[in-house]
Amino acid sequence: MDGQLTEADLARVAEQLGRVPRGVVDIAARCHCGAPLVVTTAPRLPDGTPFPTMYYLTDPGLTAAISRLEADGEMVKWSERLDSEPEFAAHYQDAHRAYLANRDQLAVKLGEDVPEIAGISAGGMPTRVKCLHALVGHALAAGPGVNPVGDAVLAQLGWQQATCREGH
Repeated sequence: MDGQLTEADLARVAEQLGRVPRGVVDIAARCHCGAPLVVTTAPRLPDGTPFPTMYYLTDPGLTAAISRLEADGEMVKWSERLDSEPEFAAHYQDAHRAYLANRDQLAVKLGEDVPEIAGISAGGMPTRVKCLHALVGHALAAGPGVNPVGDAVLAQLGWQQATCREGH
């Protein structure tokens, strides 16, 4: 988290999403121009709903590109890789643990107890690939080397954080 959440950020995220964002506590990753890419969402939304997806991708161009991959069935490829490559699966397990540790730390900081999502991370971790958006959001928030699927999807797309594609 960069600790720099502003009203302008929230307005930009609302524009990116086409709706008012819920439970945003920080910007987890930004484009090099400063526009939000990923928000950090509280583990419990303001209405009391448990929300396991701590890192929520907001960049419309990246979201659309990932949606195309998902529509092409890309998650099956990654899930098969988890089944056939023990080292890759172990790295993905590590990503799951890192995600949980970050969310637990945030919950403590916010004074929240959310037992409903204990042990549940996002994107299908730790045993399958369910949502590339969540995994890429985690990869961008955590930085390279933490989430192997998120990193690989970004590489597959040829996406670089230093390149604005949407004219932020």
